[in-house]
Amino acid sequence: KMTIEICAYSLESCINAQVGGAKRIELCGGLGEGGTTPSAGLIEVVKSSVSIPVYVMIRPRGGDFVYDVFEEQVMRKDIDMAKKLGADGVVLGVLLPDGQVDVARTKALVDYAFPLKVTFHRAFDLTPDPIKALQDVIKTGAERILTSGLKANALAGIETLRQLAQEAGDQIEIMAGAGVNAANARQLQDAGVHALHFTAKVFRPGRQTYFPESVSMAGEVPDEKSVMYSDLNRVEELVQAIA
Repeated sequence: KMTIEICAYSLESCINAQVGGAKRIELCGGLGEGGTTPSAGLIEVVKSSVSIPVYVMIRPRGGDFVYDVFEEQVMRKDIDMAKKLGADGVVLGVLLPDGQVDVARTKALVDYAFPLKVTFHRAFDLTPDPIKALQDVIKTGAERILTSGLKANALAGIETLRQLAQEAGDQIEIMAGAGVNAANARQLQDAGVHALHFTAKVFRPGRQTYFPESVSMAGEVPDEKSVMYSDLNRVEELVQAIA
């Protein structure tokens, strides 16, 4: 049966993911940066509150995926933290300046994370050749790839996702992410991917009511006036769509 993974940024979202029927959580911080390593406190409280597997994002900053030796050292320390706090796996990926998968450095991190399993994240979608990138990620020892098929969203990349799933066979899992919802879940399932990844995101007003017009902590969407969470109803709708 296809696995549903929720990308979650809060304890509330993780609880909604489990109650809604999701089978795995990708736990992140840094919403405005597309997902970075979450805090130790968030990892600990989530692991004590849910029973489904929790994969922790290991990404030291926003921006590109070419890391220097100092950033790699931080990633190793964050992997140590994830292990200590009971994570079930980690999510990471390293590229070369030309967009190719950095096989050597990614494999070193995959080996370092053992016995935790590793998902190679959507850095994959910034590579120039998806089939070569697939073979490169397989060499690293990662257990799955999160990808939109090198397009802005998974539905737009569905033919590449289909090709990747066929090429991967049983060597590695292909998980479709970006723009996944109940309306397109069946199409993506029929393309042969092994899992679906989505945020089920909804925004609500924050509790704070006073904001000076001239000051912003974020500068762009999502701003500090809103709170994003994974909606229970949206999780349930997607799970039911592929049942």
